[in-house]
Amino acid sequence: MIIIDRIALSLLIIGGINWGSVGLFSFDIVGWIFGGSDSIGARIVFVVVALCALWCVSLLFRSRNEIEDKEMHHDIR
Repeated sequence: MIIIDRIALSLLIIGGINWGSVGLFSFDIVGWIFGGSDSIGARIVFVVVALCALWCVSLLFRSRNEIEDKEMHHDIR
């Protein structure tokens, strides 16, 4: 699970940077990369980032001990 948490958090950070770019400069980085905000590629990225955001909500409800136990268990493997 720790790998999924890190991937989700990384993609959420990328999404946050994109939204910051939209808010500050009116420039959509994802839309620019995929040829417009309405392109299928950009829409897929937006949906994936939204799913990652939903996944990261679970991080708020996990106890620190549970997360540390998973990390220790992950390091042993």
